[in-house]
Amino acid sequence: MPQITHYQSPCPEPVNSQILQMVVDYLTDISMVAIPPSNLLYNIYQYAIGYEVHLYLEALNGAKGIAVELLVATDDDDPEKVVGFLLSLPVKDDPEACGVAYMAVHASHRRQGIARRMLREMVGRYPHAELTCAVAKVPYFESMGFEVVGVRSTQVLMNTRDHGSEGLMGLLDVASIYSSLEVRQIHTYLLQKHGKRAMLDAEKQRDRHLDQMTRKAHEFVRGRLGEGAR
Repeated sequence: MPQITHYQSPCPEPVNSQILQMVVDYLTDISMVAIPPSNLLYNIYQYAIGYEVHLYLEALNGAKGIAVELLVATDDDDPEKVVGFLLSLPVKDDPEACGVAYMAVHASHRRQGIARRMLREMVGRYPHAELTCAVAKVPYFESMGFEVVGVRSTQVLMNTRDHGSEGLMGLLDVASIYSSLEVRQIHTYLLQKHGKRAMLDAEKQRDRHLDQMTRKAHEFVRGRLGEGAR
C-alpha cells in the first residue's frame, strides 16, 4: 500500500522533480487546456504548466503569501519513488475549505485507489473541498462524495457541498508565464521548425478543442442542474 505524506513546507528535491516529471508526462490529463501531444503547441503548455506547478511547490515555504498543501504517495517497495500527488490550496478565512489545483497518479499505479486515498485525506482535513474535472470524470468524483455545482472554463465544477466557499483562495498569477522569455523562445523554435502556417493551424485546433470542451461542460451541467446553471 503506498505511503501518503502530507507536506506544508517545501519537500525534498527528488520528490519535486518526480512531481514535475508527472506533470509533463500527463499534461493532457491534468490541464484545463487538455491539449493532445499531436498539437504543435504541446511543448509550450508542458513548459508553462510544469513551471506553474514548480511555483506552487516553491510557495510551500510561505514566501509567496499563498497557502499551499501537498499530498505525496510513494511506492511501498521503493519509498523514493513518487507514484501520485495532490496539490491543494486551502481557502483563506474558511478553515474547512480548499480546492484541488493539480492531481496525478503514475500510470504504473493507477486503479489501485491512490487518488481516492489522497482525496479522502484532503477531505478529512478540509470537508468543504472543490475541484474541476472533465465531463468524463464526473462519475468518479461523484462516487467520492463530490457533486456538480457549475462550470469553470472547460471543466465541470464539483464540490463536497452544494455551494462554493465564501472565502478567497490564493492563486498564483500564471498569465505572466505565457508571456515569459522562455515561452517566447520555445514558440520561436517551433515557428522555425514547423513554419507559420502549421503554427496557426495548431492555434486554431487548440481553440476549437477548447470551445468544444467548454460547450460540452456547459451542456452537461445544464442537463444536470437545469437551465439556470452557471
